Amino acid sequence: MENMKITTLDLTDCKYIMDLHERIRIAFDFPECYGANWHAFWDFLWSNTDVNKAIIIGANTMPRELQPSVEHMKKILERMKLHCEKYDDFFDYEFVDA
Repeated sequence: MENMKITTLDLTDCKYIMDLHERIRIAFDFPECYGANWHAFWDFLWSNTDVNKAIIIGANTMPRELQPSVEHMKKILERMKLHCEKYDDFFDYEFVDA
């Protein structure tokens, strides 16, 4: 794919939910007004980013308490992928262990 924009979201040793969302904000180049919650992640992902592929590293290094958040993020990324396929657009994601 020509002009594909790939971003890397490094979650290595992320210990807090607000740190997780700040890393998301930076990786996806969301504006300062990003609401730091899962509804905001979906809203900004489909309306405010030109990222075509997200590579997420280090999710396996996060504490057990944050693993439900990782699963929620996976669901949103999958939803984005299916949404883009429906409209002949491209989005993909990959989780890579640190």
